[in-house]
Amino acid sequence: MHQSSPRSTRRPARTLVLLAASVVLAAGCAKAGTAGTAGDGAGGGTEAAKAPVKVGLVYSRTGPLAAYGKQYLEGFKAGLDYATKGTGAVDGHPVQITEQDDAGDPAKAVSEAKDLIGKGYKVLAGSTASGVALQLAPIAAQNKVLFISGPAAADQVTGINKYTFRSGRQSYQDILTAASFIGDAKGRKVTVLAQDSAFGQANVAAVKAVLGGEGAAVGSVLAPPSATDLTPFAKQAKAARPDLLFVAWAGETAPALWQSLNQQGVFSATKVVTGLDLAASYPLFGAAGEKISFLNHYFAGASGTAVEKAMTASLEKAGATPDLFSPDGFTAAQMTVHALEATSGRTGDTDALVKALEGWSFDGVKGRLTIRAQDHALLQPMFQVKLTGSGAAAKPSVEKVLSPDQVAPPVAGTAG
Repeated sequence: MHQSSPRSTRRPARTLVLLAASVVLAAGCAKAGTAGTAGDGAGGGTEAAKAPVKVGLVYSRTGPLAAYGKQYLEGFKAGLDYATKGTGAVDGHPVQITEQDDAGDPAKAVSEAKDLIGKGYKVLAGSTASGVALQLAPIAAQNKVLFISGPAAADQVTGINKYTFRSGRQSYQDILTAASFIGDAKGRKVTVLAQDSAFGQANVAAVKAVLGGEGAAVGSVLAPPSATDLTPFAKQAKAARPDLLFVAWAGETAPALWQSLNQQGVFSATKVVTGLDLAASYPLFGAAGEKISFLNHYFAGASGTAVEKAMTASLEKAGATPDLFSPDGFTAAQMTVHALEATSGRTGDTDALVKALEGWSFDGVKGRLTIRAQDHALLQPMFQVKLTGSGAAAKPSVEKVLSPDQVAPPVAGTAG
């Protein structure tokens, strides 16, 4: 694999961190997967040249992470409009999007991906959930399909194989973002409060690797993803008496979690670090919001870039508003179009699509983004954020922007 972008090196991190979208999916290998479809443009004539390029989106339209999936889809549509300059086509080939709802169901997600591949789809995107991404990636490699994972944050997605990329951030970047919120980790006690899911387990592992490696004693309190009464877990977290409580939570039960933590007096008992979730969650923190140290992937207006302004205008025109995972969809569309441009809109040569993305640097919603060639990590800025006000008046503001290099994860094996 070539490396045309700045390399990032391992660096110690004195930190903690965050959230992301993650849930489900089961294993499975697709046997079908083929070339020679209309989208390949293999025929070579005028009709083939104008054949649609078929892109499959397998994401959470419904289920625990439906709100994240909605933002991703809206962002993808805005990004496609932006990247194709309003034409919705690449070199005359209309980009045809087929949406599939995995609903957080592992079997359903695998089945849908296999069905799309069997119908000749050579480009897949989506994966709101980390568990989904980790299972679709092997399927993409087996069938030589370009797979661009979305909000799924599990670090294992990075470098998993040649055909898998990501359009969002990963847990390691969350952890490095939280570096300034904690001093020397040596001798400190850290507790991770998370769901017992692929996302939660990935965060526990990352915190142990980073802070544990610096001498912190890292423990965890894990709740079943289906749990609705979270008081027992809030009590366990408080009883652990950590110097720092890192909360990694995603999905519909977040309001119940914060309510339980408030009721148990956790905010006055220890320092709490977490990721700033979607805008609808801001009021849920109440007065405690101003006491929490937030790390953030994105919020509306966070970056102020020209690309962000273009995304915002497109979303508003469609009746939507930018939110936490809007950039993940927008970036996925930028990546899809760039890869297709390298092959004149044809998808038959997947290796060419892969080569076009490796090492590519471009202007994204959050700023300058780079796809690291060795392992396909998406190097990007991250934000330290303060939440002020409460209820409907709660508003985030950027305290510090961390550069892509500051939060770059260590190279994960090799994507080749």
